[in-house]
Amino acid sequence: MIKTQSSVQIERPTTSVFSFVVDGFVSNYPRWSPEVKSLKPLSEGPLVPGWKARQVRVDQGRKTATDFEVVALEEPLHVAFRGLKDPYHIDFRLIEESATQTQLVFSFELGQLGMAFRPFEKLIRHAVQSGVDRVTVNLKALIEAEVPR
Repeated sequence: MIKTQSSVQIERPTTSVFSFVVDGFVSNYPRWSPEVKSLKPLSEGPLVPGWKARQVRVDQGRKTATDFEVVALEEPLHVAFRGLKDPYHIDFRLIEESATQTQLVFSFELGQLGMAFRPFEKLIRHAVQSGVDRVTVNLKALIEAEVPR
């Protein structure tokens, strides 16, 4: 199992950060995670527990398609996703630092690696951590550039 985490302070209120991540998820997710080449909602309406989508990603030159669902949503502090067939869990937690500052904590957990990938676990862990760090940097840049104070 591989667990990684990254956090960043965003100069915007918690409700604004939550709205960017959750309310704008379908349009914004491919922007903060450019490895996502397509995202197709499989559920109607806004994100709620049980909402599902399919993504096509290209990570380290490897193209994958996975389905995932929202497993937790606590406005305005938390949203979590899990792969339906693939063993991963994604978690966004928001901590209100002040009326204008939010700490975003992004966690990613990859389940048990198959035997063929175990020799590469250290390399995979590094690649996953780099991706998690990149997501937090991208989120901060997009939110601070586009969301009014």
